[in-house]
Amino acid sequence: MEQRMEKSGGNQLIRVVITGPESTGKTVLCEQLASYYNDVFIPEYAREYVQNLEGKYTYEDVIHIAQKQLELEVEYSMNSKKILFYDTYLIITKVWLEVVYKKFPSWIDNMLIQHKIDLFLLCAPDIPWVPDGVRENGGEMRDWLFEEYKRQLENYNCFYKIISGMSRFESASEIINELIKSKSIN
Repeated sequence: MEQRMEKSGGNQLIRVVITGPESTGKTVLCEQLASYYNDVFIPEYAREYVQNLEGKYTYEDVIHIAQKQLELEVEYSMNSKKILFYDTYLIITKVWLEVVYKKFPSWIDNMLIQHKIDLFLLCAPDIPWVPDGVRENGGEMRDWLFEEYKRQLENYNCFYKIISGMSRFESASEIINELIKSKSIN
């Protein structure tokens, strides 16, 4: 856990999580932001892992995904200059486990309580859902998940902003620029 709090290049690393229901533009937004700020983003390991499974994922698979995602966080934070972007985070894993298996391990809750994320950008489900073989929560479930992620972020006292509409990048970059100013990071 301590390794997550390290500074990068003498400056405190800003951590920005892009979160929200499936098919809300998280990965595209993450890629755009990382490119714009000339920094790195942590890819979503779950997509790659689930695509390569021969059957349905299990509880143990989801736990493995969460642990691997944390390992990737350490790896990518070493290469980040100023802002580390996350294409997923434990909030999604916790909700995923609760919805599918009605339980989650206490270490996930502990990690969320201790989070050191500066900003969560919660993507609204107001763009079309696109099925792709891995996504499983279209329709009304997307709206429910959005509200649940919002509730979880509030429950853990996370600083978040909702990103909606077709100008997601513009909205997100404005919010991040304000965050950078408030932290006096150049």
